[in-house]
Amino acid sequence: MENIFFNDPELQDKIPARHLSQKEFYEESVRKVCIALKKVKKLIDEGFAGSELYGQVLGGYFQRNIMQEPCVLCLNYDMFIPALKNLGTEEQQAKWVPRATNCGIIGAYAQTEIGHGTFVRGLQTTATYDPQTKEFIMHTPTTSAYKFWIGGLGQTANYALVFANLHTLGKSYGIHAFLVQVRDEVTHKPMKGISIGDVGVKIGFNCTNNGFLGMDNVRIPLKHMMMKNAEVLENGEYKKKNSGLFTYATMTQVRVSIIHELTKLVSHAAVIAVRYSI
Repeated sequence: MENIFFNDPELQDKIPARHLSQKEFYEESVRKVCIALKKVKKLIDEGFAGSELYGQVLGGYFQRNIMQEPCVLCLNYDMFIPALKNLGTEEQQAKWVPRATNCGIIGAYAQTEIGHGTFVRGLQTTATYDPQTKEFIMHTPTTSAYKFWIGGLGQTANYALVFANLHTLGKSYGIHAFLVQVRDEVTHKPMKGISIGDVGVKIGFNCTNNGFLGMDNVRIPLKHMMMKNAEVLENGEYKKKNSGLFTYATMTQVRVSIIHELTKLVSHAAVIAVRYSI
């Protein structure tokens, strides 16, 4: 399986990555991802693998070796899809996970804000339920409430799993996750009320195109609240099903994986340093 990807000349660098601008580096990652996606689809269609191959190639070991850095889709597979599984009902998973898996939609995990990062309870983004229209009104009331440093959001994602303070029937119920369409699925233009963009060049991991997100009273359907652990009924009544700690499961898993990933990066750096020292 590895040879199918690693020995493909089309997945090799045309120009060494260190000589590319941020724009060129991003476009090169997109080029490789498109080729890898075609290969994955062919292998699945021919019965050599199941749909899990998407995540294995584009969200794990393979993509980090093919792309040299996390690719433009890695957070769709490493955070967005796991969060849908951790937080969505069986019905919601059946609707959204297959689309995200085959890139019918591309998602981002939007938790961190300018004003609040690890202090999740301090998040300022709000989701206010309107029982008359059966919609949530997503809003970033201040500049510090803007979602920031969100991987994949700068250019790639058209959906985001947004973490916001839930308000219904005049009462606050804390942080919950909501699926928000941020860009048009066809034109890729920002949706109405959405302010979105790339944070710019970073010291590394530029393919992940970290971005920002502001929402000006953006309305989403009731069913776009992730309701595995809690739900809001059509009349606005709030019902808790499981511990709120499950809300943070995906981020906890990713933080552990970051430590694991850093061991690889340190080992690469050590090899380079030792070779220069000899």
